[in-house]
Amino acid sequence: MTPESEARQQIDQKLQQAGWVIQDVKQLNLGAARGVAVREFPTDSGPADYVLFVDRVSVGVIEAKKDGAG
Repeated sequence: MTPESEARQQIDQKLQQAGWVIQDVKQLNLGAARGVAVREFPTDSGPADYVLFVDRVSVGVIEAKKDGAG
């Protein structure tokens, strides 16, 4: 498993614990919950690892990076 995929697993877990519904962009349903995190969401500068939506409005972006602590 790559460091980025390990980071994504941790991000998924933390988002779920915080109450976010996580979806892949191919199965996008922003009405599924109040807070939806969408993986690999397309942007003008390339896909974002996650885009966070609250009430169908984008409110943030998360980029998965490997842990710099080792």
